[in-house]
Amino acid sequence: MDYEEVEGAREYVARLDHGRDWRGQIEDFAEDEGIDAAFFYGLGAVQDAELLFYDQDEQVYDSIVFDEPFEVAPAVGNISWLDDERFAHTHMTLSREDGSTVAGHLDAATTFAGELYVREFDTTLEREHDAETDLDLWGL
Repeated sequence: MDYEEVEGAREYVARLDHGRDWRGQIEDFAEDEGIDAAFFYGLGAVQDAELLFYDQDEQVYDSIVFDEPFEVAPAVGNISWLDDERFAHTHMTLSREDGSTVAGHLDAATTFAGELYVREFDTTLEREHDAETDLDLWGL
């Protein structure tokens, strides 16, 4: 395991805008505030979603698109750099009206309502290609 000790810095609470992309709003926020590394939690509801699932054998992401409303229960993720842009690596569990759930790596979702807690770290995290997994992981 690779690791580094980090110090906490600024903390934020935010309300996401209705009708905008969930992950895109986090990335825009990180850009506006100059956040280079952070962890976040979110909850709320979305109107639709595109989730990705990583096929470990084929080493490709499979996309699943849902065109239905969901409760977000919860979204968790981190902010770091990927290809010279801030990237909100987001995993989301989504609940249907009947209580069944779907979950995965969030590509996009239209926000119905959302609340977010963000804790910035006094460091910069940058993703680098990992040959073994073919994923972009933190270069610690």
